[in-house]
Amino acid sequence: MTDAPFHVLIIGGGTGGMALAHGLKRAGISFAVYEREQTRSAGLHGYRVGINPDGSRALKYLLPPELFDTFRVTCARAPKYFSFLKEDLKPSLTLGLVDSGDPVNSEKSVSRMTLRQVLLTGIEDEVRFGKTFTHYEKEADGRVTAYFDDGTAATGDLLVAADGSNSRVRRQYLPHAQVKDAGIVSVTAKVPITPESRALIPPEVFQGIGLVVAPKGYSCILHTMEFGWDHEGRIKDGIGGNDAELLKRWPGLLFDNTRDYINWGFWASADKFPPDVLKKSPDELIETVLNMTPDWSPALRELFGMGDRRTTFPINIRTSVPVPRWSAGNITLLGDAIHTMTPGQGVGANTSLRDAARLCSGLIQYVRGDTTLLQAIDTYEEGMVRYGFEAVKESLKQTGGDQPLHKPVIGRVALAALRGYFWVARHVPSVREKMARDLYLDRGGDRAEYGRLVPPGEN
Repeated sequence: MTDAPFHVLIIGGGTGGMALAHGLKRAGISFAVYEREQTRSAGLHGYRVGINPDGSRALKYLLPPELFDTFRVTCARAPKYFSFLKEDLKPSLTLGLVDSGDPVNSEKSVSRMTLRQVLLTGIEDEVRFGKTFTHYEKEADGRVTAYFDDGTAATGDLLVAADGSNSRVRRQYLPHAQVKDAGIVSVTAKVPITPESRALIPPEVFQGIGLVVAPKGYSCILHTMEFGWDHEGRIKDGIGGNDAELLKRWPGLLFDNTRDYINWGFWASADKFPPDVLKKSPDELIETVLNMTPDWSPALRELFGMGDRRTTFPINIRTSVPVPRWSAGNITLLGDAIHTMTPGQGVGANTSLRDAARLCSGLIQYVRGDTTLLQAIDTYEEGMVRYGFEAVKESLKQTGGDQPLHKPVIGRVALAALRGYFWVARHVPSVREKMARDLYLDRGGDRAEYGRLVPPGEN
């Protein structure tokens, strides 16, 4: 056996992998992140991620305090409402989102691009860019070596797959764990916020999140993202002193070109789209959405037409196929690498962050001598497999091509029943309040496990 310090190889520099890296760094645990992108500013994606109380608590646990504060002030304005809309943009039901008054236990909107830059801040020396993982090999002493397509290799005591839904680590380690099409295709685009675009959506939607639920199983999500900096990257007037200072000192702002925008995403079962939809140009994609929604609100159709073509693309929604527990070893997985899920519940990134926090806590217990490595990994995987695949299942119920709303006949009945429920909730305060409370709890609003995690700075 080697006398070298315990060392973790993290394959993938996405949300979960980088959050785990920060936690390990705070705990003094040796690690390196291997990221296929060539530079910090490469691979920037500017669409919204909803960070729920689960994800926010995980980030609070993993990040240095000032970086968590930077994350908080780089979020967009928090949504105040969740509106269920008809295709004419009239609300079926509007829920006030729970405002806990807590900077941690609350709902947040962040750009993927911005979150990536936050998570790369202060940890650049431990990230190896331009490293595309090819395979791993077990060594005679029990350690594991990762190989990359540039001919280099790295050896560590634990290999963590954080390389997304197309994980090469998973393909080798758990070849039976598959990812399949969910039967849903989505087209999404960003629209810069101007007086003209702002006037196209109801005020409650502009101040929150809107979900259009329409006949044929057609749906559309509307997110408004307003940040603390203007089109030129300058700090906006009215930003508080501490927040403004954090933004000014944040190096990630140099790499982030996110500006205020409305993000729309239209989806339906794959059979409703032209068979070549995934190959269409941005102009053709927007024309496809317009052709599928001739009876929708003229204002909403105008918003579709205003989509920035540089940000317009199709997505073939995919989902993991749950698998039984496997025997724990010194290879493990987190996030999309093991439990890819549809956006139905909006918890994919949050579940990845939850994974990172729990895995970090287990590794701290191991290096303190409170448990063995295999016991730490086994405990982590027992919980991760349970809640991760539960989230996969529940998300698929919300956004899956075989759901009743997408069926020709039963879909009309299902839509009528759903709208009837919205009518009841709109007119019965207790039902409406329960829906809002359940929405908060479903997104981790009362999760207690974070109080049981070992603090990174106290190992």
